[in-house]
This record gives sequence, C-alpha cells and structure tokens, in this order.
Amino acid sequence: MTYLERLGARTARVRSVLCVGIDPDPAELPKGFTSNLEGVARFADLLLEAAAPVAAAIKPNLAFFEAHGSAGMAALERLRGRVPADLPVVIDAKRGDIASTAARQATALYDVLGADAITVNPYVGAEGLAPLVERAERFAYVLCRTSNPGAAELQGLAVEGDGDAPPEPLWSRVARRVAGWGPGGTVGLVVGATAPDELGAVRNIAPELAFLVPGLGAQGGELDAVLRHGPATRPPAGAHPAGGLLVNVSRGIARAAAASPESDPSDALAEAARSWAAKLPVLR
Repeated sequence: MTYLERLGARTARVRSVLCVGIDPDPAELPKGFTSNLEGVARFADLLLEAAAPVAAAIKPNLAFFEAHGSAGMAALERLRGRVPADLPVVIDAKRGDIASTAARQATALYDVLGADAITVNPYVGAEGLAPLVERAERFAYVLCRTSNPGAAELQGLAVEGDGDAPPEPLWSRVARRVAGWGPGGTVGLVVGATAPDELGAVRNIAPELAFLVPGLGAQGGELDAVLRHGPATRPPAGAHPAGGLLVNVSRGIARAAAASPESDPSDALAEAARSWAAKLPVLR
C-alpha cells in the first residue's frame, strides 16, 4: 500500500483527521514527570497510549529526542515500536540536503526509524530531495507556508514569473513546483493554520496534494479555514478520505495533563485527544 492508502484507511477507521504531535518538552511535563530523558520518554509513551485510539496519525518531533543523544534516539525507536501497525507515523525531521546526504537521511528515517512519512525542507530543490520522495510506499511533506510568526520573512519574498508561473510569493512557487516532484503521490505540503488566506491560495494552486496543517491549539490557527481548504479535491490525495488532510495538534493535547494536576495524566490526555478528534471529523 502507498502511504496515502494507509492514511486513508486509518482516517476512515477513526473518522477524524487528527494528527497527534509528540513533542515532549522537558520544561512542560506535568507533575510527577522528571525533566530528564526518563521523564520525557515516559510522557511520550503515555501520550501515544492515550491518543492512539482516536488519531489518524502521530508525529514525533525528532529534535525532542535527538537532544538527549543516542539514548534519546533509542527512546524514540522504542516509542516507534509501540505504535499500532495501522497508525501512520510522520517523523517531523525537516530534512533536506544534497542527494548523497539525502539518501542517507532516507535510510535513517525510513529504513532504520520506520517512518511512514517525514517533513522536508525544499531549499535544495527537487534534485537534492529525490531520495526522500522517490519511494512509492513512503511520503514527504514539504514545508510550504509554515505556522510560525516569522514565516513570511523568507517565504513571503516576491519571486519573478517563470514560464507558466506568474510573479508570486516564494511559498506559492514552492507549492507550484512540488506538485511535479517524485513519481506522483509521494509528496504533500506543510501549510499552517495560522495563515488561512495562504492556505486557501495554496489549495487552489495544488488541488491534488495532501496537506499537513500545524498551528491549531496553542498557536491559534483558524479551524474553519483548515476544514474548508485542507482536503485535496483531485487525485492522488483527493481520492482518499478527507482528501489526505492531516491536522496536527501538539501542545493543545500535551498540555492537558499539566493543566489538570489533580486528574490522572492519562485520562487528561485521552480526553483532550478525543475532544480534538471530534473537532476534526472526516468531511465526506
């Protein structure tokens, strides 16, 4: 099965497009969890267990494990081993380099860590990223218009017209180019919920691509715009439930345990995950 097929099957099963981000920040762990690797790993395991029943995918952030060195990577490998077989795993790595380096990144992320999908940076262009997008059974979400406040500093730079492409912001040109990368059905875009106008514009440019949308919850993104513009309307992603849409929520779920110190952390996380899943239903 392709990644989009696996994601579509899971989305249809849980009836939600919720992607649960696993970003265990030592400074934000709830009471009873130490701020060292032991606490981070224990919280990540608890979050996975609590949220997995309602999630369409999970998205561990590599940096929060890399920060603990080889022991942290071993913890991430153990976490990956606990993920149910039908639950897609998106590794948030934001990789991207020249082709020989990208080939080793593909081996590390796909073959060793077992990522079903990854996030990548498009700055090196299609040639460099080829090893990350050429596998028919894997998937790469390409950063397009991100959700952070300073995203427009570079992503909003004006780009001259080129061939069939009009003068446009850089994020628009990225969306236009990425649609032609890979063998087809192996790339999508990261477009933030905090930029609803750009989200709609990117969907018009790339009606066939799957979107990974961060920025809801703690970042204050617009839910209505995500549900309206997020689903793809044409194949390949448009052929699957919810048009291949994934909407990531990280702190909006993880912080629930710390916000309810008198409650069982597992119960608080599970309730927060259920609440977000209900807000992000399959739309068709």
